[in-house]
Amino acid sequence: MKNMLKGLGAALCVALPFLAQAPADAATPAGAGAADQALVQRGAYLAQLGDCAACHTAPKGKPFAGGLPMNTPMGRIYVTNITPDAQTGIGGYTEADFARALREGVAKDGHNLYPAMPYPSYAKVNDDDVKALYAFFMHGVAPVQQANRESDIKWPLNMRWPLMFWNMAFLQKGAYRDKPGKDVAWNRGAYLVQGLGHCGSCHTPRGVAFQESALDESGSAFLSGALLDGWFASNLTGEHNAGLGRWSDEDLRTFLKTGANRHASAFGAMTSVINNSTQALSDQDIGAMSAYLKSLPPVGGDGAAAYTYDPQATKVSLDRPANDAGARVYTAYCMHCHGVDGRGFAPMLAPLAGNPNVLARDASSLINVTLNGTGDLVINGVPSPFPMPGFAAVLDDKQIADVLSFVRAGWNNGAPAVGAAEVAKLRQSTQAGR
Repeated sequence: MKNMLKGLGAALCVALPFLAQAPADAATPAGAGAADQALVQRGAYLAQLGDCAACHTAPKGKPFAGGLPMNTPMGRIYVTNITPDAQTGIGGYTEADFARALREGVAKDGHNLYPAMPYPSYAKVNDDDVKALYAFFMHGVAPVQQANRESDIKWPLNMRWPLMFWNMAFLQKGAYRDKPGKDVAWNRGAYLVQGLGHCGSCHTPRGVAFQESALDESGSAFLSGALLDGWFASNLTGEHNAGLGRWSDEDLRTFLKTGANRHASAFGAMTSVINNSTQALSDQDIGAMSAYLKSLPPVGGDGAAAYTYDPQATKVSLDRPANDAGARVYTAYCMHCHGVDGRGFAPMLAPLAGNPNVLARDASSLINVTLNGTGDLVINGVPSPFPMPGFAAVLDDKQIADVLSFVRAGWNNGAPAVGAAEVAKLRQSTQAGR
């Protein structure tokens, strides 16, 4: 989770919904009169649950008007306008059109959406929730006339018709159905995590065709962590070191509500998930999501022994920083926030000792956040006082590799070292265009 990545970083993870551009001559949708305000309000809550704003609202842009660039393995695409504007948004969509785009990835005019839009997850959304979402987007969102931008994907990869075959192979149609033998909270949590929450879009590894390797707990790879756009979206299973095995139910609830707990702090794409989505959810829904996630068996571990804190060797190294290049960097730039003991000052400043992101097999999130820092967590309108700063302009590749190797070895973390080449690669990919 962000220190556990859209992060739950995606960063990363990131959440990547893009609905399609409506044709310019779209007609006014049927039944566009006065909407049931209770239904609109419920749809607004569901849109927060789905974190629609994070992807469909560009920085300093108008709500849901699109324009945000997102990278895919094929090239950059730009999220679309999903306001009820009839010319440039989805104002011409009927409820059936909306449902088809949301759950099947097919736009009103029949073209297929890229699977960066998490419609394989949204396929599980039930009819009542689709109706409420439609009411919100048609009657609770201000129309914005803003034309959509074509993707940067080059021909022939920009052709949409092959996605029809992708859907045939990987899209599992049908709303979520309660699992027998599971209680109400577990089933609600499974519905939220697998469906509108689309946690698997970031936290589940993808195959060669960019398909999620599993869409629910029946697949062993589900939520076991995945690399996405320069971040490693954390393992959300019960794995003891890099996953949620050491997190209590209260730890997980606290993280989803505030983005920080005694184990980790949110960064990367997960910041927007906390800011725009999970902090606004009801305690009942947060509890259901926690109940479901805490039920997942451990997957994705490297066979290492369960983490136990041991400060002694690291303390000796920090007492003599001249003997270790990484310790010298840590003493100069990191120790003031994360402490000599590596335990930070949680939840304000994240611990590094035993942090699941530090223990993860993939160090991408650590490299990325050290290079580029993280955005502000904003809880109840109040920005976090101590966001992680970026050190790309201060530290070179070797210094970052040295300090992260020190951190990953320190306090009995026992994680693999980081190489300067890894840092250089992420520096190049994440600093491009800045």
